[in-house]
Amino acid sequence: MTTPRIRVPSSVKAGEPFEIRTLIDHPMETGLRHQTGQAVARRMITRFEAQADGALLFTADFRNGTSANPYVAFHVRLAQTTTISFLWREEDGREYRATQRVTVS
Repeated sequence: MTTPRIRVPSSVKAGEPFEIRTLIDHPMETGLRHQTGQAVARRMITRFEAQADGALLFTADFRNGTSANPYVAFHVRLAQTTTISFLWREEDGREYRATQRVTVS
């Protein structure tokens, strides 16, 4: 099962940068590996997005060189309390989502 994990502070000061860390349990199979003589089916996450109330905060495109269980960390600044939504998209259209509320003081 593909499970996203998010680490975001529950509260931050307005305008100060803070770190968001994400990790998703995912095999990231390239289709190049063989097991018992058969190629393992390709299964790749190709895109990650983070949005705050609909505004794009961060995006990343993944390629064949991305390891299993991709970890993404980035810094943002917020001016007001918001809900951050996270999206991981596989190349076949499957999506994995998570949300986290951040209180700004």
